[in-house]
Amino acid sequence: MAILGRMKPVPPVRHLLRAKDLIDARYRDPLDVPALARAAHLSPAHFSREFRKAFGETPHRYLLLRRLERAAALLRTTDRTVSDICLLVGLTSVGSFTTSFGRAFGLSPTAYRAAHPPASRHARVPTCVLLAWTRPTGAGFEKTADGVAASVAPDRLTTTEARNAHESHERQRVGA
Repeated sequence: MAILGRMKPVPPVRHLLRAKDLIDARYRDPLDVPALARAAHLSPAHFSREFRKAFGETPHRYLLLRRLERAAALLRTTDRTVSDICLLVGLTSVGSFTTSFGRAFGLSPTAYRAAHPPASRHARVPTCVLLAWTRPTGAGFEKTADGVAASVAPDRLTTTEARNAHESHERQRVGA
């Protein structure tokens, strides 16, 4: 009993951070206020009040914004359908997703995707070009005509050469 008397209580915000971390890590899962409150070791009503006081928004709003942020990233970087993205981020209604997304970003998911370059246009750099470009630039050694090793700076592709190599690779890959 003497040991328990000397233990310092954990600040309430520390418990709230557990719930916030849970939202950040498991936004895809069906999370509700009672589950988050259990993670923070608080009653649901007290948890909601304290979460809003500490972070400036309700737990439900924080979870929804994390899901919408992730959806926006998927819209920018993938070619998945809007309904697939809706389900991937843990939402179940495409209509509610579209409405919430529009309120948060000012555009529908489809318009948001159209405002950003399509994922298919992201440059896919062939491995051979990537390896050549990322090769260390330190000096190498080469034998001279008289058999003595001499230090030389390695050649490195210029941006134009890398682009030309990439375009050539793409033409060969597509068969053009």
